[in-house]
Amino acid sequence: GSFSSPGSNLPSPVKQEQAKAETLPDLNEEILYEDWDDIPPSSALEEISDEEAVQIIAEPLLPLQSSTLRDYVDHSETLAKLVHLGVDLFQVEKRQKAGQLLLTLDFEKDIRKILLFLKDVGVEDNQLGPFLTKNPYILAEDLEALETRVAYLKSKKFSEAEIAQMVSRAPYLLLFSVERLDNRLGFFKNELSLSVKKTKDLVIRLPRLLTGKLGPVKENLQVCQIELGFQRNEIQQIAFKTPKILTASKKRLRQTFDYLHNIMGIPHHMLARFPQVFNSKLLRIKERHMFLTFLGRAQYDPAQPSYISLDQLVSLPDEVFCTEIAKASMQDFEKFLKTI
Repeated sequence: GSFSSPGSNLPSPVKQEQAKAETLPDLNEEILYEDWDDIPPSSALEEISDEEAVQIIAEPLLPLQSSTLRDYVDHSETLAKLVHLGVDLFQVEKRQKAGQLLLTLDFEKDIRKILLFLKDVGVEDNQLGPFLTKNPYILAEDLEALETRVAYLKSKKFSEAEIAQMVSRAPYLLLFSVERLDNRLGFFKNELSLSVKKTKDLVIRLPRLLTGKLGPVKENLQVCQIELGFQRNEIQQIAFKTPKILTASKKRLRQTFDYLHNIMGIPHHMLARFPQVFNSKLLRIKERHMFLTFLGRAQYDPAQPSYISLDQLVSLPDEVFCTEIAKASMQDFEKFLKTI
């Protein structure tokens, strides 16, 4: 007998009870890709004691086969309370084995202590539902293990407010062991030659760096150094100022760099000073650069009096860009865009 019923995503109510005592395996390595073990069913002929027999209470009939958690809500106090908290069962069902997990948990015995822990860590009441929607697996974690991970972050001088921010923004953070968190912090510190303080600042601003895969990060660092030609200290500047570049699409990185460097003539050291430009849509950069070129105002050399910074080029709203930077009207800009 497997964990889920043949032809459905959720267990039958009988199997739901059989699964009660099962705990999830360690999720430290790859929580979303781990294939969890099936649970052997107990025998229907198994003898029970008189004490156990009198404790059996007839419950309302549950749907015998179901492909959605919503069919269980009227019969499950646990699910009803989770819905009341704001958990989106439709989204939870999309996560591997999460639906079965919720059906095996008891709200008072299993879930309440985790909710109190999350509130203690700093997850706001109105964020508990969205948090559990993204990470229902935390409900099966050992409370002592969770507390140990928070204690580790505190030992690394993360403040309570910083930990609350990180946990809220990266809901999977506390599923990872102390060893993995330590290794991950060490990776970013060493790979980017950052101080302890700067490493902390980096992961506070983008905590999913601690929970995501390292492969894409390593590839992006290689792209920046080998393909785009940035120096190591420039890569450090870029990553620290704009951490999202570490997980950005490599294709987009290459295309944006190609246009900024090879078409607009922006040198590496200027791109390292204003790496936020890599977060902008390439179309926006192209349209504005072409308009400035048309007007004879495309000057990106800080030594020149009519210098336009990359920040001014991409971050200002269209109206402000037109009047203050291009010295033109919105109508002029819109008319120009129709010609390209």
